[in-house]
Amino acid sequence: MPEHGIHTIDTGYVRPGFDAAYLVVEAGRGAFIDCGTNHSVPVLLAALAQAGLAPADVDWLILTHVHLDHAGGAGTLMRHLPNARLVAHPRAAPHMVDPARLVAGATAVYGEAEFARHYGELVPVPSGRVVVAADGHEVGLAGRALRCIDTPGHARHHQCVWDARSRSWFTGDTFGLSYRELDGAHGAFILPTSSPVQFEPEAMQASIERMMAQSPQALYLTHYGRVGEVARLAAEMHEQIDAMVSLAQACDGQPDRHRALVAALSEYYLERARAHGVALDDAAVLQLLAMDIELNAQGLETWLERSRL
Repeated sequence: MPEHGIHTIDTGYVRPGFDAAYLVVEAGRGAFIDCGTNHSVPVLLAALAQAGLAPADVDWLILTHVHLDHAGGAGTLMRHLPNARLVAHPRAAPHMVDPARLVAGATAVYGEAEFARHYGELVPVPSGRVVVAADGHEVGLAGRALRCIDTPGHARHHQCVWDARSRSWFTGDTFGLSYRELDGAHGAFILPTSSPVQFEPEAMQASIERMMAQSPQALYLTHYGRVGEVARLAAEMHEQIDAMVSLAQACDGQPDRHRALVAALSEYYLERARAHGVALDDAAVLQLLAMDIELNAQGLETWLERSRL
């Protein structure tokens, strides 16, 4: 039986060990936290059955934010969960009821064919099944409180979920990325995610500090899985957020700013991986982090442009 009734589900998005959803089980009732894409829904339903629950036993689908690797399958999943309600940040909830802007934004990035391949058709959630979670909102799961707090930095529509039972946070993307392939001699390796378009370094720093005020024993990251040693990881996040901002500012004004920033971030993460005792060689580390480095560069550039306004 998983510790504290928390099941980690690999949604299958992109590659194994990249994108997690969670199922929290308490007294025969369930709550999903994030859900991956439409293609993840059969995996989530299978995990539910493996945990001994039926779809009617699920009371909640709680979304950390509405980026599609976290929430793209929400509408489809909700069709399978007759008694569940969806819980979302006030800025996120409208996009679950009417996903047109999410579709338009992602289609502009990926193109129609790639969007369809990765995400399928985004299904609206009826407004009567959506709960808007203001800062501090508590979700009750068979007497177990799951508290949602506003955690901007990665996105302005982001919330994290505190589970007092396990003294853990479900962190979405606010507390960074930690892939198990990069675990090293010193434990988990972590890095921030500044992916476009709402990276705010000061807000991310403040959100991390707010989470640390609960003295958490563990973090459940979407990318990927449970990690401990929370105080060390928080210190590393703070250090790296500052370093990423400095790298972005140093690259600003260069003829090919994006290329320069990708190169600078790549070298920075390689240096950290070597110091951390990551077993993979440099080429393998860069291959694993290629998408995240590209997105972090884009996020930092968007932040640079917005900070000029």
